[in-house]
Amino acid sequence: MNSHEVTKKVFNKEALFILDVRNESDFQDWKIEGDQFTHLNIPYFDLLDGVEEILDQIPTNQVVLVVCAKEGSSIMVAEMLEEAGREVAYLQGGMKAWSEHLEPVKVGNLKDGGEIYQFVRIGKGCLSYMVVSKGEAAIIDATRMTDIFTKFAEEKQIAIKHVFDTHLHADHISGGRKIAEQTNATYWLPTKDADEVTFTYEALHEGNDVMIGDTKISIQPIYSPGHTIGSTSFVIDDQYLLSGDILFIDSIGRPDLAGKAADWVLDLRETLYRRYRELSDELIVLPAHFMIIDELNEDGSVSEKLGTLFAQNHGLNIEDEAVFRKLVSENLPPQPNAYQEIRETNMGKISPDEEKQREMEIGPNRCAVR
Repeated sequence: MNSHEVTKKVFNKEALFILDVRNESDFQDWKIEGDQFTHLNIPYFDLLDGVEEILDQIPTNQVVLVVCAKEGSSIMVAEMLEEAGREVAYLQGGMKAWSEHLEPVKVGNLKDGGEIYQFVRIGKGCLSYMVVSKGEAAIIDATRMTDIFTKFAEEKQIAIKHVFDTHLHADHISGGRKIAEQTNATYWLPTKDADEVTFTYEALHEGNDVMIGDTKISIQPIYSPGHTIGSTSFVIDDQYLLSGDILFIDSIGRPDLAGKAADWVLDLRETLYRRYRELSDELIVLPAHFMIIDELNEDGSVSEKLGTLFAQNHGLNIEDEAVFRKLVSENLPPQPNAYQEIRETNMGKISPDEEKQREMEIGPNRCAVR
């Protein structure tokens, strides 16, 4: 079973029994999420002598998906279970492939007949975007798996003209610069996040109204610091708010990944409680991450009206500034794996090989305070 097939089960809320044969610590840290899934964690090394002792825990009336880190161990366990009469599949490419899978989902139409697509990185909680109008496209917050974006554009006969990063990412390696180089597109980056970058880029400022397509779809940047000092949101076609890592559906951005939480927590509050309050409640928020599977809509997309978030998101309803500072500062999750190395990679200071980049990104999304 490949990652696309498992993703569809997540989207469709189909039942699945998962036997995860990684070490317990790896399983507890990060696994395939889904409320409808049943998980059993038995480390592979406990199964070297056979699966007889766990057969009473393995269902006989549904397919069992065996999962490991890279595929090899799960194949061996799946073969043993199949010999014991169970209906079994294994996750092709293991959790490494799950971490890298992107599922394109159309999230809406633009006023001129254009479209906006969300690329759901289901195993990592990252969300990227492609805005399409009249044969042209802009990509926002691309992952390092750039082929999915360029192939998608080729299949739809779309020319990629602009590539944006809403901020300097610390949880995943950006593919923005690579896509821009491959397609001769303009790469945009907020200047306040770019003090240490080693490459050329187009400076992204509030007021840069970038147009896509003949009918001029507007992408209006809004300076929105708090997650980073340069974080920038986008209002697209007066319909959508791409909030980057500032605002999520069930949480808000964390202010500490550059070691400046004490300074940036109030920037975060200013963005959420003043700048965003000045925007229309009817804007549909499209964040750069989701934190839990429950944030997915029925079609697998992640979105909600800004007005609904102001009513329901706890992070937007803490009236006292001191309480906000305390709650945000004291509820920070563990920092993302290798986040300093990821930041340096996105600055162009280091160039890890592909396998090293995979290792740096392994693990769950940890960019939110909930």
